[in-house]
Amino acid sequence: MNTATMKIEQAPRRIGAWTLQVVVALAFFAAGSAKLAGVAYMVQLFAQIGIGQWFRIVTGLVEVTGAIALVHPRLASLGGLWLAATMFFATLTHVFVLHTTPLPAIVLGLLNLVIVYLRRDELASIARSVTGGT
Repeated sequence: MNTATMKIEQAPRRIGAWTLQVVVALAFFAAGSAKLAGVAYMVQLFAQIGIGQWFRIVTGLVEVTGAIALVHPRLASLGGLWLAATMFFATLTHVFVLHTTPLPAIVLGLLNLVIVYLRRDELASIARSVTGGT
């Protein structure tokens, strides 16, 4: 198999990954922006969590940062990991603190893991550059 064949075979994966990344990034950008803007529902939700409104701001920044990373070619895999971890903790918060369904957080977390899987080549490249491998 030559390089041209490999690139043609990877094209559908790249298109699928970019489409998913944009959709997920838009969802996180909207949710993060709502938190940062102090939308009444978000203020009430974070009041129920009981840590304080500073946590709403931090969570909004985490989500907006992750959304931006998802659409940056070299950071998409890290953005997916960042947001998957965020959704893991959101799931725990829904189950143990809010006592509401964690289904949206679970779905968003899984979608981010799919992005990480589709962008595994970039993640491996980042890992090699950090560890000094070739």
